Amino acid sequence: MVIGFILESSAAYAADIPKDPILKIETGMHTATIRRVGIDAENRYLVTGSEDKTVRLWELSTGRLIKVLRPPIGEGNEGAIYAVTMSPDGRTIAAAGWTGWEWDGAAYIYFFDRESGVLIRRITGLQNIVYHLSYSKDGKFIAATLSGNNGVRVYRTSDYSLMAEDRDYANNSNGCDFDVYGRLVTTSDDGFIRLYDRNFKLIAKKRSQGGNRPFAVSFSPDGTKVAVGFDDSTKVDVLDSGPSTPDPRLLTYLYSPDTADTSDLTDRNLGFAISWSQDGRYLYAGGTYPKNMNGVWKFIIRKWWDEGKGKHIDLPAAANSIMHILPLNNRGIVFSAYDPGFGIYNSGDQNIFYKTSYIADYRDNYDGFLVSNDGSGIQFGYELWGNSPARFSIPDRLLDATLLSQYSTILSPPVTSVTGMSITDWKFNFSPKINGKVLKLDQHETSRSFAISPDRQSFILGADWHIYLFDRNGREIWSVSTPGATWGVNISGNGKVAVAAFSDGTIRWYRMRDGKEILALFPHNDKKRWVMWTPSGYYDASPGADEIIGWHINNGKDNAADFFPISRFRATYYRPDVVAKIFITTDESEAIRFANDESGRKAQEVSLNRMLPPVVNIISPADGVAVSSTDITVRFAIRTPSGEPVTGIKVLLDGRPAETQRGVAIVPKGEDIRDIKVAVPEKDSEISIIAENKYSASEPVSIKIKWRGETKKDEFIIKPKLYVLSIGISKYEDKTLTLGLAAKDAKDFADSVVKQKNGLYRDVVVKVLTNEKATKDEILDGLDWLAKETTSKDVAMIFLAGHGVNDPTGTFYFLPANANTEKLKRTGVIFSDILTTVDSLAGKTIVFLDTCHSGNIMGTRRGAADITAIVNELASAERGAVVFASSTGRQYSQEKEEWGNGAFTKALVEGLGGKADFMGKGKVTVNMLDAYISERVKELTRGTQTPTTSKPKTIPDFPIAVTK
Repeated sequence: MVIGFILESSAAYAADIPKDPILKIETGMHTATIRRVGIDAENRYLVTGSEDKTVRLWELSTGRLIKVLRPPIGEGNEGAIYAVTMSPDGRTIAAAGWTGWEWDGAAYIYFFDRESGVLIRRITGLQNIVYHLSYSKDGKFIAATLSGNNGVRVYRTSDYSLMAEDRDYANNSNGCDFDVYGRLVTTSDDGFIRLYDRNFKLIAKKRSQGGNRPFAVSFSPDGTKVAVGFDDSTKVDVLDSGPSTPDPRLLTYLYSPDTADTSDLTDRNLGFAISWSQDGRYLYAGGTYPKNMNGVWKFIIRKWWDEGKGKHIDLPAAANSIMHILPLNNRGIVFSAYDPGFGIYNSGDQNIFYKTSYIADYRDNYDGFLVSNDGSGIQFGYELWGNSPARFSIPDRLLDATLLSQYSTILSPPVTSVTGMSITDWKFNFSPKINGKVLKLDQHETSRSFAISPDRQSFILGADWHIYLFDRNGREIWSVSTPGATWGVNISGNGKVAVAAFSDGTIRWYRMRDGKEILALFPHNDKKRWVMWTPSGYYDASPGADEIIGWHINNGKDNAADFFPISRFRATYYRPDVVAKIFITTDESEAIRFANDESGRKAQEVSLNRMLPPVVNIISPADGVAVSSTDITVRFAIRTPSGEPVTGIKVLLDGRPAETQRGVAIVPKGEDIRDIKVAVPEKDSEISIIAENKYSASEPVSIKIKWRGETKKDEFIIKPKLYVLSIGISKYEDKTLTLGLAAKDAKDFADSVVKQKNGLYRDVVVKVLTNEKATKDEILDGLDWLAKETTSKDVAMIFLAGHGVNDPTGTFYFLPANANTEKLKRTGVIFSDILTTVDSLAGKTIVFLDTCHSGNIMGTRRGAADITAIVNELASAERGAVVFASSTGRQYSQEKEEWGNGAFTKALVEGLGGKADFMGKGKVTVNMLDAYISERVKELTRGTQTPTTSKPKTIPDFPIAVTK
């Protein structure tokens, strides 16, 4: 169901646009409903708009994300995008929805330049939120339909002035379309379809017989017919729109496609999305109609032959309602869904791709949403109805879906029934009740879940936009806004915290006494990565997961906002110790103070706005440009929102250094435009640019380069050289640190890669340091050797097996054979030395870390060292290393004599030897090795050790071994 929001403009709405940073999730895909999509006339680009407050630009043919456009946003609904469209020439993207209302009491339409992503214009003063946008076929006009009784507006695109308007509507207008002659048709919940001539004079207004609330509408390609769908019916009507002047025949009923098999479904529709094929031969419709397709329930798109008069087939499109359909030039369609998701069907009814979100689906898992007595452990399901269950433990920093039955911690479902409290009508209802008394929710809000407190004196009710705490008499104690619909709630056994699962994929903890949020978790649906954070942004994360959240920062009403992944501020905000203290204090400020006292760290002294990294935008060439010359000039702009000067620029080619300029000073808060020459290979490649200041590095901005020149096939291709530094320590001078197989692991790894000589590599040069040879000085010399020998044409590998330890401030040290744990700074190899080496390597770099061994380190059994921060630092785009780590969380790396190695090294050597080549392609790539190690280590350790791999997003998959 699509709710119509009717807002009243008032000075009470006026407020300043938020200037404080806002924490947002960024997975590379939308996290909320995609109501509308847009395409250019040549079908090169696709734009999607979502209630997650982002607009995304995609390569239409592949579904590759090109860029994210971020309008200004606020709390609650402000910034939610309900409508997007793209100009026929593909140069401009328009977006609107609940946009501008919170600070102006009126809605905006935002216009972005597609190539640069710059917000170039706002249309202001619309009297209600915008539901639909449509460009005329010639691109000279754009129409917007509004909520409430506000009708339709038409604007000239030459100067964005108002061309025409019709306010004589009695309810929401949800759809409009232009025909080839420039006429406009609209729908409205008042029951009428309206047709305007090319001068936007109303020439017909009629009710249709298919339903009471016409919703989606589409002109046939020749403009002679209009197809209309309804949000209260599965019927579709085709109306006559042939004459171009006022005529009694206009909008008269012609026929309806066959929907007889849906007639008994009174609460379903095929009317949210309507489209003709580009040649007019077929008609498509979709909405809230699901169907069992080969044992799986899918929301379908129905396709009729013969302009809707012939046979039909049902295309299994999505897991939730179909929201929009547009025709493609190849007679296929592109569509969006509530999931959120979008996809393409070609003219042969084949699903070319369907891209869905990376969020867990917590729906219909009320009794399966479990919580421990203190709230620090939970169980949830990644999929509908609680399927694919997993547990997360905050103390153990562990997400696990394989050993649920082995956990000793008792987790309990929500209490939903007690004597004297009868909570009814709570499921998808506007009027939930306690003992027959209606509970007051926000207007148009439905309840979704509930849980009764352990003392039986109150209960939590989860709804669309809020969580409420009511006492047993139905009196509201508190309510808080939520990031989405509340699919599940529970309360810890000690009654201190409530836990809620939301439609945006997050799980959040709230203090029961006042409703204050204290912690949030996002478990990525790859079932490996997770990130957890406090309201101020202090976070803990698995390797590779600190790119998933970040700070959205508004730049005023007239500029696009910036987004900075929280990984850019790792040194300040990566605080697992703070996260761990939350359940002791249930107060973030107290948790920070206790954690700082324990570690000796100082309170944050520099504001977030001062630490912001530069922002880079590539001006030319365009993404996806075809070239026939290896010499390319890249023009890019750098902006410095923090005012800190830029200290360096890195240019990457397929993720590794291509050219670097250092000591580049930029005018604070200004924008500087620069040109740089890059030599690209005679193959498809990717150029990325990163700018740095004293605090951090920018997000990489990338463009794809498509090689269209000649390739010299007869030219001798020089294979790369492989340099390997392999270090393993079993025998330490401090006998309490002794390990069993670490030294053997280093030798066996080195032996395995030597076999790649004259295979993938023309030569393999190895330096092995084990036991007494692996002193601090020898290790540092080895790092220097690797940096000096490796060129941009080569590959470097670092293997570390032994003990790693964090000092009280969190700094990581690798322990050499002569380490003294009481004198870490003098005797340990500090992580920054390893990082400096990796940073200086010109060629591809792969790091293998097996440093989380158990042992009596620093006088007490502290658990495994925390290597998450170093994995994420090494695998950042500016460092560019691929990192394989033996374990995650607080797990130990395991070794057994019967294996002959540690579990990680055994899997690694097997994988490089060919077992990772599942498909028999004669090579082992990074992704193939990752998959093999992951499954093999789990098999060896019976799921108690979970290896992890992190790879910069700028680096494509590449081979690291060949099988013989």
